[in-house]
Amino acid sequence: MQIDQMSREELEHWHELLKKKHESFKISNLNLDLTRGKPSVEQLDLSNILDGALKGNYFSTEGVDARNYGDIAGLSGMRSFGAELLGVHKNEIIVGGNSSLSLMYLTMLFAWQFGLSGPNSAWRNQKSIKFLCPSPGYDRHFSICEEFGIEMLTVPMDEKGPVMDQVEMLVKNDSSIKGIWCVPKYSNPTGCVYSQDTIERLAKLGNISSPGFKVFYDNAYVVHDFHDNTPELPNIMNYCKKQNTSNSVLQFTSTSKVTFAGSGVCFLAASKENIDAIQKHLSVFCIGPDKINQLRHLSVIKDLPNLKKHMKKHAQLLEPKFSCVLEQLKLNFVNSNLATWTSPKGGYFISLDTRPGLASEVVRLSSEAGVKLTPAGATFPYGVDPEDKNIRIAPSFPALDEINSAMEILCNSIKLASIQQKIKVTGS
Repeated sequence: MQIDQMSREELEHWHELLKKKHESFKISNLNLDLTRGKPSVEQLDLSNILDGALKGNYFSTEGVDARNYGDIAGLSGMRSFGAELLGVHKNEIIVGGNSSLSLMYLTMLFAWQFGLSGPNSAWRNQKSIKFLCPSPGYDRHFSICEEFGIEMLTVPMDEKGPVMDQVEMLVKNDSSIKGIWCVPKYSNPTGCVYSQDTIERLAKLGNISSPGFKVFYDNAYVVHDFHDNTPELPNIMNYCKKQNTSNSVLQFTSTSKVTFAGSGVCFLAASKENIDAIQKHLSVFCIGPDKINQLRHLSVIKDLPNLKKHMKKHAQLLEPKFSCVLEQLKLNFVNSNLATWTSPKGGYFISLDTRPGLASEVVRLSSEAGVKLTPAGATFPYGVDPEDKNIRIAPSFPALDEINSAMEILCNSIKLASIQQKIKVTGS
């Protein structure tokens, strides 16, 4: 359907049909939720073996009593596992609690308050601090910047990741830019996987930026593939070591969408200098992480090959839900100019673009008809999408039939908002 080629009469007739369908959805009193990338109950059930896994043995293979204080950087075995997962050395890993977001926040706090290269490097002592925010991106990254009063600069995304020509230009010409947020694999929400060229250029930023620049590299979906033979993510630290920029990259990941979302294990990978600085402040923040949880994860996950087998079970639950969303979008819009979308090969999100100026109205109409969506603009700094067109779809949590119903409503809302916009423009 090409609404730009429709007559006024055709537009008004179609609008009447769409409006009636919308009203029928409202009468149904549905309550469907596509707002956040939460694992489903069935996914969480895959890890129920964690409960009681230790069978009363709280000692690691190195003889550490996990019930006691200490080991601020985490159990040795879990550090080795994290190193294998992220492709770094064991002494370049800190293991934390259930949330990588908390490690990102604390790292930002330490860089802001104390500096990661001594007191003179503390960001709070500088007149202005800015971060680059590839967008559409992850709203919680943006919230951390807002918490610290850090100015956010939007840079566009394409199928290879952040548009690096723009990133490099900004970093070279503005010494107040101290970092960039990245989700390199199955990026939230577009689902793109950063190309080798993008990652190599990210590794080089430490050589063209002002001192203290950091790439906050949130590798949340490192093992979240839907199929075999998915795109491999090049190891950014290998490029950093070639460029002598290892201090410029901070990697994060967790098991939040691997085992239990609320009680997983998180990892920070960084240079020895950064690890030492962060560990120093962590030792004031706490006396040690939850080593019992680390130990039970080790007893169940064991190693990377076993983890990948586990993740195939997640993929079997997730892939049909993503296929349902994509099939509905294709069915409704493949030959139209009303919407475009991404088709990720893993991760937790699909990025949908309406015609400019319509995302907020689509979200409102969908909510009115019983479908909750992430607020329009949430994928951009300050919650403002300049074109008001991006919507993040998170299909992981609902049941398959609920996703189908939600997509029927969403697609109708897109059509209704589009036709109303066109009628208004035509009428004026």
